[in-house]
Amino acid sequence: MKCRAAVLHKMGAPEPYTNSRPIKIEEIELDPPGEGEVLIKVAAAGLCHSDLSVVNGSRPRPLPMVIGHEASGIVEAVGPGKCLLERGDHVVAVFVPSCGTCIPCSEGRPALCEPAAISNANGTLLEGRKRIKFKGEYISHHVGVSCFSEYAVVSQHSLVKIDKAIPLDLAALFGCAVITGVGAVVNTAQLNMGDTAAVVGLGGTGLAAVLGAKASGAKSVIGVDLNENKLELGLEVGCDVVFNGKDPDLINKVRDYTDGGADFAFECVGSKQAMEIAYSLTRRGGTTCTSGLSDPAEKFAIQHVNLVAEEKTIKGSYLGSCIPKRDIPSYIELERNGRLPVSQLMSEKISLDEINSGFDALSQGNTVRQLIIFG
Repeated sequence: MKCRAAVLHKMGAPEPYTNSRPIKIEEIELDPPGEGEVLIKVAAAGLCHSDLSVVNGSRPRPLPMVIGHEASGIVEAVGPGKCLLERGDHVVAVFVPSCGTCIPCSEGRPALCEPAAISNANGTLLEGRKRIKFKGEYISHHVGVSCFSEYAVVSQHSLVKIDKAIPLDLAALFGCAVITGVGAVVNTAQLNMGDTAAVVGLGGTGLAAVLGAKASGAKSVIGVDLNENKLELGLEVGCDVVFNGKDPDLINKVRDYTDGGADFAFECVGSKQAMEIAYSLTRRGGTTCTSGLSDPAEKFAIQHVNLVAEEKTIKGSYLGSCIPKRDIPSYIELERNGRLPVSQLMSEKISLDEINSGFDALSQGNTVRQLIIFG
């Protein structure tokens, strides 16, 4: 079938993207779904910093590629053979498929699925195939999803069936922002009631971490960002206090507020500066948890003796250390019960044709989660 999709032809184009237009809205052709695959009609797709990292070249991927990884949709067709989904199911896409049989999957750590790491890097679906053609040639999938498209062929292992009662625009956020931010708090850090949390970076993932910390019973949540609008939004979402990351006395102010530092500090930006700030905000015996994806060439420095003498812990969190088929429905239920107000993360709703200007707004820090809404 043929449909319209956002194709990234070149990484590292100069900003503003509204002028350089690295993403073109093209007509593509999708092969029918094969065994273990489904065709979905995309309902909504969120613009995320992980997409921006591909656009600006800090996380190289094989091009040309239909980009996008955070989405919701409706199953339109199912490939041959056994499938866990059927036509009409509402689904959320997950950017790390789970094969279910490799060692990490068998250990209950599907975010570390080994075949998924290979297929995502190669721009294929989990089974190693490509289903997108542009001008007669196969092009790459973005982490097995490629949802900035009216339709997408996706592995069943990249999708989670959800309750049809949840609005599909809201549901899209659970595939990345929510599962990453809330999961970092609940699964990776395992924050307990009464702990203090500092969240560095109040974008979609960071604000989801704030929601997760409040839902987990954190005694206080501190928000840190460079953007004053994000600080105001942090207070609306649930931060007890916020600080500007450019404040030269930031570390001392947070340590005074928390009486020595936060039990858990969450880095949600993907930058050396943010990581070093998060580590400095962590109390003696506390944990720094990072879910931000930085440029592969970027490194951060810590004082070795401080790590030892203060018995701090540094933990990485990918996909929120989640088990998507368990956690996404659970988080949706928390949202429906009012304990996880995810709707507060939603910013503007835009069309597919506005995608380049949408990435300009994201790069400039002027938005949290823009959603492309498909008819």
